[in-house]
Amino acid sequence: MQWRSIVVGLLVLRVLLNCAVWLVFGLGPSWGFDFPIKFTFNLHKIELLKDGDGATVKSNAWAQHMYDNRNPQANTCSKISGNSPKKSYLSFFQEGRDEYDRKYSSFPDALKVKMRGMARDMFYFGYDNYMKFAFPEDELNPIACEGRGPDVLNPSNININDVLGNYSLTLIDALDTLLVLGNVTEFHRAVKLVIDTVSFDKDSTVQVFEANIRILGSLISAHILLTDPRHPFGDIALKDYDNELLHLAHDLAVRLLPAFENTSTGIPYPRVNLKKGVPPDSINETCTAGAGSLLVEFGILSRLIGDSTFEWVARRAVKALWNLRSNETGLLGNVVNIQTGQWVGRQSGLGAGMDSFYEYLLKSYILFGEKEDYRMFSAAYESIQSHLRRGREACNEGEGDPPLYVNVNMFNGQIMNTWIDSLQAFFPGLQVLNGDVENAICLHAFYYAIWKRFGALPERYNWQLQAPDVLFYPLRPELVESTYLLYQATKNPFYLHVGMDILESLEKDTKVRCGYATLHHVVDKSKEDRMESFFLSETCKYLYLPYFYLKNDKHFYKYIFTTEGHVVPIDQRFREKSWEDQFPCEEPNNEPPANISNCERIPEERRYGLPLKSIYMRQIDHMVGLS
Repeated sequence: MQWRSIVVGLLVLRVLLNCAVWLVFGLGPSWGFDFPIKFTFNLHKIELLKDGDGATVKSNAWAQHMYDNRNPQANTCSKISGNSPKKSYLSFFQEGRDEYDRKYSSFPDALKVKMRGMARDMFYFGYDNYMKFAFPEDELNPIACEGRGPDVLNPSNININDVLGNYSLTLIDALDTLLVLGNVTEFHRAVKLVIDTVSFDKDSTVQVFEANIRILGSLISAHILLTDPRHPFGDIALKDYDNELLHLAHDLAVRLLPAFENTSTGIPYPRVNLKKGVPPDSINETCTAGAGSLLVEFGILSRLIGDSTFEWVARRAVKALWNLRSNETGLLGNVVNIQTGQWVGRQSGLGAGMDSFYEYLLKSYILFGEKEDYRMFSAAYESIQSHLRRGREACNEGEGDPPLYVNVNMFNGQIMNTWIDSLQAFFPGLQVLNGDVENAICLHAFYYAIWKRFGALPERYNWQLQAPDVLFYPLRPELVESTYLLYQATKNPFYLHVGMDILESLEKDTKVRCGYATLHHVVDKSKEDRMESFFLSETCKYLYLPYFYLKNDKHFYKYIFTTEGHVVPIDQRFREKSWEDQFPCEEPNNEPPANISNCERIPEERRYGLPLKSIYMRQIDHMVGLS
């Protein structure tokens, strides 16, 4: 009898283990998003099962070959069936008129006016309270209604000190948003305040990347817009303005230059002290985005003042990083040692530590017309599509999951983890600029589905567990930016509804006594007392722009936004270098001018009046129902 008890016990144990595997790895029925176009997301599935002869069970799920990745081609896009002709992205918006079409295929003018007013009011509630309670400090604590500056008592608090330099950050970062909103009077007042009160001669240690995109970029943008003879925002000339913003930008850039000195690779140190240069205890590690996303601002500055130094050091850093990419995959890692050139972080993805590196390869080409920038971007994009993209080839047809971009090992393309971060939501917007609108629409749907479920984007979302890994949301703009650019590319009113949804969520869940606060927890909506400057420079701007109308609104097709959302023109003077003789090794640029905007290339009949794709919203609604 004892042996029978043992056998029964082993059988029960085996059943329990099978159930555990079933539950933990989701090897049961897919919960799916239930797109009517067969958009079934099998988020759980991990291919751990083998068939009888040892062959891997095939699947088009995102996590295919997560642990068995011996075939480097196996983790690229799955193929659609031979009898499924590929459709244009326009087919995404051509379903029959059902309840979703009736709800989302139009956006009345009166509602546009209302949303424009809400976005404007949101900006001014944050801006006015910053000026009332926080200026001249860097940020507003919107719950306590007080200012915030660097954490001088704790220099190691880089979450604060990397960004806050005791230089009225929020005011500077918001300058061009005032112009976008049409408030020339307040713009002039803010410019005078900056000229009269801001100095960079401060004993502040800041991150080079943050100072570049938030401060340097805004000063350059405001200077260009002030002096632009085309007057896209009307006649905004400021009496007695003598290029003071440009001088401030130059002064800051000079103070950032020590970061590029004494590095064996040319890749800059991550931080500098604005008075003393690189701190003696500075680390030798930096992220790819931090070191490789300086070229737009440094390049514009060089071409404005006729000094090649700034563009040269920024471009040298980009080339140094590019030369360290994997020979096998063409991918870069996310953290590198600036002295040895060795990769400390081997994760390759689209989010934190890497995002704006890709963004600035393309935007540098658009601005400066340097063909090498586009060669690098094209090669990087191909590597991303080959090694980071999981799911079927086509977004809206074929078997398996729709596309998702995962984090992989840069050397072999194997999945390193099962989360994505909210910064990756910028990528659909970059795909729009690259003309890949179909993939942009599909990827944007995924991030918006997460937003619909939580009313915000968690900092990290685990696509295997269908749950947030990191729960806070600091009012980031990336999803709003991609929404705006997709609306510009398609003119589909669906994206106006997306913007309205995001705007209303922020108003409902993040508004506090003196501004808008970071969500500490996207589920219970608890808050942290911080309103980062990018909320005014980017989030509010991208929420306002889709509902913004000018008779000459096509002038925005001649502008591009920096990674901090600052407006800079596509200008012939940025295609010219007064120091050409200093670059004898560069080939002459015989390429045609870079595309100023892919929106211009889309035929007008394809950009206006597209009916909404109802299946998109069914996926969204299904995901919301899971919460």
